[in-house]
Amino acid sequence: MIGGGPGGLYFAYLWKKRHPEDQVDLFEQNPADATWGFGVVFSDQALEFLRADDPETVDAIAPHMESWENITLNRGGDTVAIDGVGFSSIGRLELLQFLQKRALDAGVTARFDTQIHTIDQLNGHDLIVASDGLNSLVRRAYEGDFGTSLSYSSNKFVWYGTSKRFDTLSQTFVKTDRGAFNAHHYRYSPTMSTFLVECDHATWQAYGFAYKDVEQSKGVCEEVFADTLGGHCLVSNKSVWRNFPWVWNEHWSFKNMVLIGDALHSAHFSIGSGTRLAIEDAIALVKALESDAHLTTALHRYQAARKPVVQKLINAARTSAFWYEHFAQHMQLGLMDFAYSYITRSGRIDDSRLRAMSPAFMARYEAEKNGGDADREATA
Repeated sequence: MIGGGPGGLYFAYLWKKRHPEDQVDLFEQNPADATWGFGVVFSDQALEFLRADDPETVDAIAPHMESWENITLNRGGDTVAIDGVGFSSIGRLELLQFLQKRALDAGVTARFDTQIHTIDQLNGHDLIVASDGLNSLVRRAYEGDFGTSLSYSSNKFVWYGTSKRFDTLSQTFVKTDRGAFNAHHYRYSPTMSTFLVECDHATWQAYGFAYKDVEQSKGVCEEVFADTLGGHCLVSNKSVWRNFPWVWNEHWSFKNMVLIGDALHSAHFSIGSGTRLAIEDAIALVKALESDAHLTTALHRYQAARKPVVQKLINAARTSAFWYEHFAQHMQLGLMDFAYSYITRSGRIDDSRLRAMSPAFMARYEAEKNGGDADREATA
């Protein structure tokens, strides 16, 4: 394994547990206690997928997770609750430490603080699993063979934490005299929350973020979201403005090398599925390898079984990201139309599903919509 993120650790643990006679080596360039980002969020549906394959792991981490049932939208002092959309979250470092212990207890040989510079360093291994993220050494070394494509979303975003505790996964939209901002925020521990800020490129330029350092950028964001933060500060962890990178590979393996997680594909943070996808990739890869003794055939089986599932979710993520690239325009809608536009943005939820999933929200939305139609008819 190259890369000790959630996907790499989970594959290493799962394979070693099921095949204790095999030698499993994991190489991670960072120390064991290092992490970027803050919280990791899973939908209830994602946890159920994982529970179906590995209930032991879900039962072990569930007591350490923060959970809620609603999404909250905030705009211009108004609030809309969208019920029935359950999520759970955990600190990224806490999740990594949990998976590290599981892998080590299973007998994985983990080498932290160890950087792999060339693939030749791994000669002698039967299989190389690249879970080394967006800047994957393995993928970059063989981009043509993997059929790699890379593009970027136009919005700028920056990832912070805060000691302000939020009740639910929330979205706060703020309009200023120089443009509009959005914050994605949710608690991941009793004392900390993730706080991701984004804006379009024009707003980013208008605020001169290109010429501001980390502290100056953080100060602007604290000012823009002062009401939301309620006196709490933002916390930086290498928090720099970025454009979201879209990574995709047509071919998931080459020779004895195979990609999983962000090394293979990236899913926009607005659907919160990056960690889920990496873990599910690991599960699918284990199943494929166990189904066929011939490595090449097994790796092709992994791609054939998993690719359609991932492609569907990535397509939804791209549609969701496109909505965020134009969120300032959507903010011009009436409050409930704006909320409806938000919750249906990925194209995966129609009215009938929304009525079943979020009955209180749909009742409010449809009552206001029907009331508005009645008012227009009376006026006419």
